[in-house]
Amino acid sequence: MVQARASEVAGGRLLSFALAGKPNFLLIDEGAGDPEAPPDAHSGYIRYQGHEVWIGPQREWWVHQHLNPARAAAKATWPPDPWLSLAKYTLVDQRPDEITLDSPASPVSGVQLRKRYALVAGRPNSLRLDAEATNRSGKLAGRDIWFNTRVPAHTRAYVPVATQEDIRVEPAGALRTTLDGGLLSLDLPAPGQAARKGKLFVQPSHGWVAAFRDGQVLVIRFTHQPRAAIHPAQGQVELFQDADPATSGKGMLEIEVHAPYIELAPGQAMKASELWTILPYDGPATREAHVAFLRRQAAQLGID
Repeated sequence: MVQARASEVAGGRLLSFALAGKPNFLLIDEGAGDPEAPPDAHSGYIRYQGHEVWIGPQREWWVHQHLNPARAAAKATWPPDPWLSLAKYTLVDQRPDEITLDSPASPVSGVQLRKRYALVAGRPNSLRLDAEATNRSGKLAGRDIWFNTRVPAHTRAYVPVATQEDIRVEPAGALRTTLDGGLLSLDLPAPGQAARKGKLFVQPSHGWVAAFRDGQVLVIRFTHQPRAAIHPAQGQVELFQDADPATSGKGMLEIEVHAPYIELAPGQAMKASELWTILPYDGPATREAHVAFLRRQAAQLGID
């Protein structure tokens, strides 16, 4: 049995997901700001964390709007669209096993988001996350749907990857990885090692990511895309690591998945989804044990 909780305020984000009786797998800070505060074009980012949906590519976040000329001129890559990340969403439908929420139409990205979170009948311990982005800008717009899941920094993540050429690190040398047997893992700094902060841009060989922490493993499945379908500035999977062994409990890991980059006509919509499954894990916190567990559970998890 799983437990999930989403909020209408603070961008209609997912606040928790866990097995019953287990701690929240997500990193969350509901007290980071005032979730009732309306967004505007000068809003900064509030680190409520959890899971949210952005619109990519990042380098175009502020170039298509006129409400904040300074951010447009600077081609600002931060913060994300306040109307999608911070605004209160409208409750469209609520049932015992699912909820649907609509964002306002954003004057920054020109997009309106619909989010649906639903438990999956016949698939234990699973949650489906659907996102639909509609172009409300009145003009042609190139955009992608971008899922972003925040978890604590000591989470260990794995992505199926074919070759080293399918991995890019920014800034160069900032992170440490292991690629063996077709599986990429993001290494954690050991006690006494320097902090690590950077991002992996990955072209996966299959459509899933696995993350282990504190007696649970979360597997996120998505539709695998060819490299050409993803905006060249992004990766279909991106892992942002901010980890410092000297500051336990701080930092984070972001598990990010991009859908295809699409040119949307006015009023046109695009859709993407993730399927989350969470299972108990009582083995050691090592790459070898994690890989063996994934192989044993591959059929149940629906992964290659």
